[in-house]
Amino acid sequence: MRIFGGAVEQAAGNDNTGNSSVAPVITAKPDHVIVAGGRGNTEIQWNTGNGSMGFVFVTTKDGKPVLFATGAKGRRVVPWIRADKYVFELYSDDQRRTLLATVTVSGTTESKGSPRAVLLQERARWLLVVALIAIVYIAVYLSSKGTLRTTFPTEPTTSPRPLHVGRNLLLGVAAFVCLDGVIFHTGLYASILAPDSYAGRLAVITRAEKQRPPSGLKEVLVLGDSRMAEGFSTAVADELGSAAGFKFVTLAEPASTANTWYYMLREVDPTAQRYWAIVVPYGIGYEPTSAESLRISMAAPLLRYGDCFTFASAFQQWSGRFRAVTACILRGSAYQSDVADFLEHPIARIENVQRESAMVRARAVYKGRDYDMVGTSYDATTGQMTFPPRLTEAQREAIRKSLLQPSQSEMQYSLRLQRDWIPRILNRYSKSATTIVLTPVPRGPFAELPAFSVGQRAPFPQVTRQRTVFSLPEQTFDFLEKPDYYFDAFHLNAKGRQRFTERLVNDLVARLAAADSHASYP
Repeated sequence: MRIFGGAVEQAAGNDNTGNSSVAPVITAKPDHVIVAGGRGNTEIQWNTGNGSMGFVFVTTKDGKPVLFATGAKGRRVVPWIRADKYVFELYSDDQRRTLLATVTVSGTTESKGSPRAVLLQERARWLLVVALIAIVYIAVYLSSKGTLRTTFPTEPTTSPRPLHVGRNLLLGVAAFVCLDGVIFHTGLYASILAPDSYAGRLAVITRAEKQRPPSGLKEVLVLGDSRMAEGFSTAVADELGSAAGFKFVTLAEPASTANTWYYMLREVDPTAQRYWAIVVPYGIGYEPTSAESLRISMAAPLLRYGDCFTFASAFQQWSGRFRAVTACILRGSAYQSDVADFLEHPIARIENVQRESAMVRARAVYKGRDYDMVGTSYDATTGQMTFPPRLTEAQREAIRKSLLQPSQSEMQYSLRLQRDWIPRILNRYSKSATTIVLTPVPRGPFAELPAFSVGQRAPFPQVTRQRTVFSLPEQTFDFLEKPDYYFDAFHLNAKGRQRFTERLVNDLVARLAAADSHASYP
């Protein structure tokens, strides 16, 4: 989950797919948000259609319109949806004279979505049940001993033949599991996952990296969640490291966690020999238990049958562990919402899938957010925040939400995930020449606050003594912990992205060069 600190916004990139004029549009996915723990998330996407500047305003039921975002097109996660109605309107001017498109987002504490989507999801479930019953019946009937009747009635009223019900039930269940395997475990359905969903994005970037041909340079892979996705630039890194023969690639993805990184590495580097070095971040954060379903569906494209117990061990609640085991065996169970959306909008899904390459290019050219938090102050005594006038209400609300103090159990769970799964990554490469670089991340613009003041110690000191593992000092990025370098309480802006990448690459190249020099002498 955003995991090193709370869900806020995720990177928005322009896909540069062309300048042809299309109808202006603004959408919300989902437009019916289930509010859990007092808030919920949705993703707003807009496009003016002709490349002109657009202005997105948001209005609550009893509030005034406030500027939410600007740009010809873009995508932004809204993490502050409550049990209310929000109207997002796309205008061609900041005075709201020309309305281009609108979408309404409803937040509810009840588990309900659009009627058609719910109906399709229920039908899909019943279809699976009927298919299982049919398979079991056919298995029972056709595998029994004796000659089958071909004339009506085909089913005898009495039969001396043993039916082997137990055996045939097992055969029916096995057939059902095989059917799920053919559709969901072979990559057949993964190829049409919604590319803007968590599972879809993970499938797209791992597939693109797996298919990327070798560069012939010393390739360094960077992992991480949204803080690394916003904070690390491969373009800047390549410019700095090319002279030393390095090329940087990233699989940092919002909402990913250490256990997800392990499965991503297994997918893109099955031999554990592909990369010169792998950068693994660590630090304070929190993991809400309400995000268990999301993390299961996100990792689903990477899971295998043998992962059921190992993957399930990463979850605190027994309900989450059961869903995790089920997702490994019957992967379709993790795709229920995606299947329902596909059945509801098949043409739109195919069109989105065809734009996957544009999404990958957008990640590569993304430069970060161009605004900061200078002028924002927080009084820890009163809990009051002061904002500069230039910040929109949506930006202010996102900052307020990101400063919420997580529970102690959620912070401990985040640390436990790191302690359990980062050593698994290290052990996987223990016999490889690949160097693992453990790096802290800057804590935030208000490092003096209790939620951010905890020291960032590598939670696995014993493994850092391995020859191919080293950790950057905990204070490496303390200089970035200022409002100048952040667009919210956890994520670096464009300027912070530049400085973070420069420091990380310079330190990493220096350490790797020193390690190479030392290794050249017996």
